[in-house]
Amino acid sequence: MAQSLRHCYCSVPQCSNNKKKFPYLSFHDFPTDVEIRARWVTAIRRDEGPNFKIRRGCSYVCSQHFSSEEIYVSASGRKKLKKGAVPSKFMWNDWGKGMGEQAATPARKHLAAENEMPVPEGTTEDWSHLEAVRKDHDYSCHPFPGKMDRAARNIQQLEVQVSTHEHEIQQLTLKNQEPLIYKICVTDEDYRYYTRFSSKKVFTLFWESVYPSASRLIYWSEAQRAAEVTASPQRKLELIDELFMFLCHVAAGLQEMTLSSLFEVSVSTVSRILLTWTSYLYQVLGSLPSWMTREQVQSTMPDNFRLYCPQLRVIIDCTEIRCKTATSETFSSHKNPTTFKGLIGVAPCGVITFVSTLYTGSISDIEITKKSQLLQLLQPGDEVMADKGFLSEKILSEVGVKLIPPLKKSTQLSEPDTQKTQAIARMRVLVERAIRRVKEYHIWDGIVPLSMVGSVNQLWVICCLMSNFQGPLDIKGDKPV
Repeated sequence: MAQSLRHCYCSVPQCSNNKKKFPYLSFHDFPTDVEIRARWVTAIRRDEGPNFKIRRGCSYVCSQHFSSEEIYVSASGRKKLKKGAVPSKFMWNDWGKGMGEQAATPARKHLAAENEMPVPEGTTEDWSHLEAVRKDHDYSCHPFPGKMDRAARNIQQLEVQVSTHEHEIQQLTLKNQEPLIYKICVTDEDYRYYTRFSSKKVFTLFWESVYPSASRLIYWSEAQRAAEVTASPQRKLELIDELFMFLCHVAAGLQEMTLSSLFEVSVSTVSRILLTWTSYLYQVLGSLPSWMTREQVQSTMPDNFRLYCPQLRVIIDCTEIRCKTATSETFSSHKNPTTFKGLIGVAPCGVITFVSTLYTGSISDIEITKKSQLLQLLQPGDEVMADKGFLSEKILSEVGVKLIPPLKKSTQLSEPDTQKTQAIARMRVLVERAIRRVKEYHIWDGIVPLSMVGSVNQLWVICCLMSNFQGPLDIKGDKPV
């Protein structure tokens, strides 16, 4: 019988019709006659079992699956099925086409053409009403039952195709596009300004050494979302331009908004690339053995060092960078503003061999030397060069290391000691030149903002170690040994 309740659902597979969505459809109970009931079950291809039970007043088949001849309107105005009617119109048989279906009325044909699917059967009056509504507003018509599901599947397939084509276009564009670095950096002077590498040749050697591992990089945001990812699926820039962007930020001091315009990507993409390359280069450069053995120091030691301090292992000094923070721990009594403080060690040949992590500016030179674990790297018999008063001989003597120059209790030095002290002072300037090289990375020109505090230590280590690619310093000036 016809069901007037709004909460009626069709039991036919692949049919999502219900009375609430499609009030113009009628919903009919399964017949009580055993034979006709069995024909219904066979027709809808849904046998009773654990997942489907036919219950009176709960299980229905909508009028969409019956021909118009099988439905009539009773005296009470309800739509009913003729005796012996069996559903025959389904998605799997193209809604009963070729089964002697009666020709559709003009209104039904028009609506069927718009929906690109057969229109459910009903009375002529009902469809005339829908035709009148359609002429008033197209969106007033109810969508064809089941069309939403089919449209959703089509949309999903199209989205996959669009995503695939976009990726292919992007790869072809990147492949045919010359990297930006080769457009901007033409001369060695350009490479020195934008990257702090001494020449294109040195940059190329560095790039070729990191490319094998950098090609497997994943963006920082993707690493946060997933614990195991093989590689970033898409890149906005060539990999070499990502490195160039990082170097422009660190070496040339270009800000994110400027980089966004220069590389024609969003600010969020710039931020993601900078974080990714900061973490990557910190891991790569930090894993290289920068501390030189005693034999390596001896074999590369200049003659003037060999004359006055043949056992010298490292020259050390502290330096500070200004930071934007209001905590008392970062206040430096030496520099006055709040700072971060780090210890740098340079071998006699001019190569930075030791970089401590950054500490708050209030820490003393002696305390930073203890915490930096530099003493664990020294061996008995080594010599360390530092400012007078920078270290106490007691700290070094505990590990069998000698301090240069030695602390004198008397105010008057002998002539040989005076000459030696003057020579050592000229040699000690090597570490100051190394620190100057690091601070020539323009990222340190201003005050470190709060947004950089999380990565400032990594950036500091990267700048210190990458400055070695400019060539070691000689005590006579910025000339490679």
